[in-house]
Amino acid sequence: MLNDNGAMRITRSVAAAGLLVVESGLAALGVLFHYGLTVEYGDVTHSALEGLRAGFTVGTGAVALVLVGVVGLVALVVSSRLWMRLLAAAIPVLMVIGMFALTPAALREKLAVQYDATPQCVSDEDMGPGPGTRAARESQRAFESIDHVGHFGGGGGSGVGGCDRPFVLTDDVEVLPHYRSALPDAGWRVVEDHEDRLVAERDGMAFVVVTCDQGGGVVWAGEAGAGGGIRCER
Repeated sequence: MLNDNGAMRITRSVAAAGLLVVESGLAALGVLFHYGLTVEYGDVTHSALEGLRAGFTVGTGAVALVLVGVVGLVALVVSSRLWMRLLAAAIPVLMVIGMFALTPAALREKLAVQYDATPQCVSDEDMGPGPGTRAARESQRAFESIDHVGHFGGGGGSGVGGCDRPFVLTDDVEVLPHYRSALPDAGWRVVEDHEDRLVAERDGMAFVVVTCDQGGGVVWAGEAGAGGGIRCER
């Protein structure tokens, strides 16, 4: 028959085991929550460390770490077994390591789902006849006539004059040197060439690329002479 001390040790071990299960569950949820938020709101130009830091900057990572840490601290105090105490202390660390390890995968998923290799001016839905539709299709054909650098996501605008789309860079790429070569190879004639802006024309159409200080830039395609106002997004 167990004495009071033995029964107390068993009770404490059972309680500690339950707390470790809760702590592990919270840690797993914290990692999954961080992954989901990074897929939805992460910056695809970030490294794994920058993505992890962003999660803690907005508070979600910090809240998860506090919750896991509090439960782990209670488990550490309650438990009388060394391995349980070590596990309680290790789980928050493992959670942060898991967040760090999954951040690149989350950013790659966002890049694959939310970005395109070619600017998209024409929606999947049939826009019907009209000057705006014709202009969008002309711009789309212009964009598809050359190879691009960077990744094109949301934003930009379309109209009867042309279509512009911003892009971001995930690699160290020389943007303007690429277009200086790609445009003439596709039959475009470069008519303006500046430090941060390049303009080419072909068959009454113009292509404009503008690079931005923060990385990435904007491309525009449309009726020649109508893209002079293209600027970096602020």
